[in-house]
Amino acid sequence: MSAAATLGLVAGLGRLPFEVARGARRAGRRVAAAAFVGFADPALAGEVDALRWLHVGELGALLDWLAAEAASEVVLAGLVPKQHLFSGSGLVRLDARAAALLAELGDRGDDAILRALAGALEDAGLRLASQAEFAPHLLAPEGPLGAIRPSAAQLDDVGFAWPLAKAIGRLDIGQTVVVRERTVLAVEAIEGTDAAIRRGGALGRGGACAVKVWKPGQDPRLDFPTIGPDTVETLREAGVALLAVEAGRTLVLEREAVVQRADAAAICVLGVADPAGAR
Repeated sequence: MSAAATLGLVAGLGRLPFEVARGARRAGRRVAAAAFVGFADPALAGEVDALRWLHVGELGALLDWLAAEAASEVVLAGLVPKQHLFSGSGLVRLDARAAALLAELGDRGDDAILRALAGALEDAGLRLASQAEFAPHLLAPEGPLGAIRPSAAQLDDVGFAWPLAKAIGRLDIGQTVVVRERTVLAVEAIEGTDAAIRRGGALGRGGACAVKVWKPGQDPRLDFPTIGPDTVETLREAGVALLAVEAGRTLVLEREAVVQRADAAAICVLGVADPAGAR
């Protein structure tokens, strides 16, 4: 593939679209971004070569835009909270193609929706690329990210929670579990990681641990578990003392800020290798 080939970027919430755009342009790629109204940051316009604002659900317009920009491959980057499908906020506008795609699904879990979107993009002749392909420096290393190290009791809780988080991931419910002393306090579902952390932290009263994993069978082209400074702020507010993430399979945005905030709040952010048999 020519280094000048256009990369399509489908952009939602957060800093990840910026990281992907910058990585692609450093590699000499032209970047055409489809930015979701109400989610993507308008400042993304300064990081890409072309930008089109679309509502979530305008699948036909998205495919037409990528074709018009001669995109040869596409990356999905940035959060689109699924609860907006039911909120009536007006941020989701399903066109005929998107409505037909959803109607064909046996369930509307995150993985099912993303796989259906991937199929539509591939049917249009686009190669779907992984977020990490253009931002490999964001992958979490193994071990503590900052100065705060886990206690033996916290490591015990991580070992307890890990297979539980894998189990809910396998069922496409969520990927985060909050525990204390081998007791489950919160399980992530449609509300997202931050809300699960808040619920678990309120019950854990300062001693809870959160574990966020890669879902078994997760397609790396569709989604990566991602944390950033806002995650650490949620941990601090909720009184959660440790966050364990999957090393090499989690993206850490603004790592320096993550470490600074975690150290200041005495929170351990820990990269963990996937235990044998947990995949």
